[in-house]
Parts: sequence; C-alpha cells; structure tokens
Amino acid sequence: MASLRMPRRALPSLKSVRTPSSISTSTFTSTHLRPSVPSQSRSQPPQIRPYHSTLHPRLPDHTYNNSQTAILTASLPHIPTHGFSAESLALGARDAGFLDVSVQLFPRAEFDLILFWLASRRGLLRAKVEEGALFRRVADQAGRDVSSLDVEEKCRILVMERLKMNEDVKGQWSGALAQMSLLGNITLSLSELHALSNDILSLAGDSAVDASWYSRRFGLSAIYASAEMVMTRDPTPDLSETETFVNRRFEDKLALNQKIEGLSQCVSFVGNTAVGVGRSWGLKI
Repeated sequence: MASLRMPRRALPSLKSVRTPSSISTSTFTSTHLRPSVPSQSRSQPPQIRPYHSTLHPRLPDHTYNNSQTAILTASLPHIPTHGFSAESLALGARDAGFLDVSVQLFPRAEFDLILFWLASRRGLLRAKVEEGALFRRVADQAGRDVSSLDVEEKCRILVMERLKMNEDVKGQWSGALAQMSLLGNITLSLSELHALSNDILSLAGDSAVDASWYSRRFGLSAIYASAEMVMTRDPTPDLSETETFVNRRFEDKLALNQKIEGLSQCVSFVGNTAVGVGRSWGLKI
C-alpha cells in the first residue's frame, strides 16, 4: 500500500520576513531583542552636567549689536524732551537712518534705553577718571594735591560727578526710577547699581579685599540710590542741596564705621579680660 505524502510547503526565508510598516527596524530590535547601545557611549565616559539652580537664574543679557547701539545712542538727545519712552526710541531710529518699526529690536522697550543710559554714564565716568582731570580739578579748587585725597573723598567726588550727569534728564528721572522698580526690572536695576558702586570704589583706589568688601559696596549703593531720590526734588541748578545730602551721608557712614570699630574693640577688650580673669582662677581657657 503506497504511503501518502503531504506536500511540503516552502518555509519563508529570514530575508523575506518583513516587519510591519508601523514599526521601524530600530524600534523592533530595541523592543523585542535587546537594547541597542551606541558604540560611542561604551568608549566615552558620561558627561557631568554643570551645577544649575533655578533659585539663582542667570541674569538676562543686555548687550547690544551695532544697529541697536546706533539707535540707542541717537535716542539719548531726545530723552530730556520725551523721556525714557518709545517716542525717544522712534526718533533715535529715524536719526540713525532706520525705520520706526526698528524699535521692535528692543524686547524690553523703554527699559533698554534706561539700561543703555546707565551703562554709558558709567563708561563716561571711567573715561573722566582715566584722563586725570577730574580729581586734579577738585584738588586745585581746594588748594590741595591730588595725592592727598583719600578713598572716601574720591568716592564723594565720583558720586557727585555721576549725579551731575543726570542734570539734563532730571525732570525725566522719576519715570526712569518707576520703570526700574517694576518687578521684572529690579534684577537688572540692582545689577547696574552694584556695577556703579564697584566702579566708583575701584576708580577711587579702593583695592582692599577683606570681609568688608560687600559692605562697602552696599553702603555706597545705598548712598547713591538715596541721593538720586533727593536729586529729583532738588531745585538748585548746581545740585547744591544734593551735594549737601551726599556729604552728610558720607559723614554718617564714617561715624557709623567708627562706632562699629569701637564696639568691636570694646568687645575684644572685654573678651580678653574675661579670659585673663578665668585663667587667674585656674580655669583651662
């Protein structure tokens, strides 16, 4: 009896097997076989991410390109009349040869004009000191030599010189202070104030690096910020009332420093005396 044989069906080869169109080859391999590890990750060590904290974000940048600098520079002469406003920016754009729509180059609008004013005045103050005429002029008026001016006196001179740079925009400065006090602008405003106090102390010859480095800058920043408020209400043409206020604040600051130094010396004396008495009683101190 003849044996029955079933016809053998040809098995498909591995090459003819196709993955579904919705699943790519790499997905299929990584899901169903084993995870594919890039060859570079085997040879290179993992990169260490630098420290980052959302509690201390990086300050926003306020540097400007050539077109922005040209517009801002041309806007400065319009500030005494039109203030730190979009109109001053538009007029500056026209004077620099740009269209009025170019003011859209400034995402912070009027605040960019304020920042540029502050930074440009700091640069002008530094240039006057580097020329050597500022301290020499003040010393000649007082009949003294430049070398006899100490750091505190030079700081007074620099503070008043910087305040006098605001004379042309004194009527518009209250609006600028209001802009700087807005929540979104406080960070950059304080950064510019700290930069100014640091420049003044450096230009005055203060090179000490000790525990009072920050306190000196904070104290000078407080004096300058309060003097700006007085300047906006000063009716005198030469800012004589503001100068009197600045001199009084520096004298108060000097007296406070002397009190703090005297208190620290007193505490040190009392401490040393207590240690000496304790040792005389046989205490191991």
